Amino acid sequence: MESKYMLNQYGSSTNNITDLLMDEEEILWKGKPKKKAFILNKVLNLFPVAFIWLIFDGFFIAMLILTGGIKTMFWFVIPFFAIHLIPVWIWLANALGASKRWKNTEYAVTDKRIILRNGLFGYHYQSINYVDIEKVNMQVGLIDRILKVGDIKIVLSGKSDSNRDAAIIDIEQPFDVYKKIQKIVIDIQTDIHYPNVLRPGENHGYQTKYKG
Repeated sequence: MESKYMLNQYGSSTNNITDLLMDEEEILWKGKPKKKAFILNKVLNLFPVAFIWLIFDGFFIAMLILTGGIKTMFWFVIPFFAIHLIPVWIWLANALGASKRWKNTEYAVTDKRIILRNGLFGYHYQSINYVDIEKVNMQVGLIDRILKVGDIKIVLSGKSDSNRDAAIIDIEQPFDVYKKIQKIVIDIQTDIHYPNVLRPGENHGYQTKYKG
């Protein structure tokens, strides 16, 4: 059976998350990350590693300059450190691209699925059906608490390790969004696994509840 978890790449003609809605699909929540939190987390991500790496390499470059060794090894030193400083370049690219990524990031929770949009130069859409969700977690770090945001981590079933996780990050009122997603997931899973003999006379889908 074809997976209901879809990764789609669209051109610039499809840049609004509502363009992906199916007929009679209703948005229950739609939002973006809080800009200050999103950019700050991108800047701080890998910063300790990049800083230590830069100090380490900067020390050797300074020693080569002071001892005059850089003159004799110029054509070796420049390419070597350009490659060796890759962690710094990665951090710098993430930091400089944070504002653009924030602009392209948007989330929607509908009555049928969760839609995530992100990207740097283009738009990458990720559509997650509730039936494919194994569990939903929420994470609120120290910076998140200060800026009053949180992350919702979604673990998908039946996927490889590299494709199992999705996330709604740095959103305001994360508890409300978390409870909304968690309720839909529980209702749908209940509706799927509910023993037939215990079903009520009328099955109203998400509103189905256990009756002892």
